[in-house]
Amino acid sequence: MLLRIFAGKVTIIEMTKLSVNVNKIATLRNARGGNVPDLVKTVKDIESFGAQGITIHPRPDERHIRYQDARDLKAIVKTELNIEGNPVEKFINLVLEVQPAQVTLVPDSVDAITSNAGWDTIKNRAFLKEVIAEFKSKGIRTSIFVDPVAEMIEGAKETGTDRIELYTEAFAVGFKEGRPNAVKPYVEAALLAQDLDLGLNAGHDLSLENVKFFADSLPGLLEVSIGHALIAEALYDGLEKTIQSYLEALS
Repeated sequence: MLLRIFAGKVTIIEMTKLSVNVNKIATLRNARGGNVPDLVKTVKDIESFGAQGITIHPRPDERHIRYQDARDLKAIVKTELNIEGNPVEKFINLVLEVQPAQVTLVPDSVDAITSNAGWDTIKNRAFLKEVIAEFKSKGIRTSIFVDPVAEMIEGAKETGTDRIELYTEAFAVGFKEGRPNAVKPYVEAALLAQDLDLGLNAGHDLSLENVKFFADSLPGLLEVSIGHALIAEALYDGLEKTIQSYLEALS
């Protein structure tokens, strides 16, 4: 537990949790068939190295995470399992079966290479509200992937979601271009989330290069989900050292 002074106010905060997205481990496994690398063993190792959550994002074509992976990981994850995805019928049924700690709703098109936008929570409010109510009735914490736009965050509140996850690609691009003010819309979004009593997660293109600045800038940031950059960095430094570096940055 830490104390943070922000805008003249002292608040008690918890360290931002690191949830490791293991889609890329599954991609590597699937490239050759078989079970190398072993996803279950890798997840156990990632948790033993200090990660505070595991994220998976199964897509309809199962090109990386397979639906069976979600079932297998539910049996062994000791921290928190977060399942991301577009709430089509197949995905909804999987989440209700597995009952992870958290479900993150992402408006991916079927052919999306990766997530590339947040929800229009106003246009899709009725649909999201219905899906979220079903998940919450099973005790599953819900989060909605959104851009740092006030109207979308206010719309998220109307759906009944527990949290929002800020889509951070614009920040990552701006930070790389040397524009530290790229974080400003995210700070404003974080403050609005606090006012609306929404929990706050974030993810997409966060890396060791930018995550400390981002986490230090945002009040109330509960969790970051990081996969692509973390696995790429681990090719050089190894999983254990890389995870420890993220934990240090987030502390």
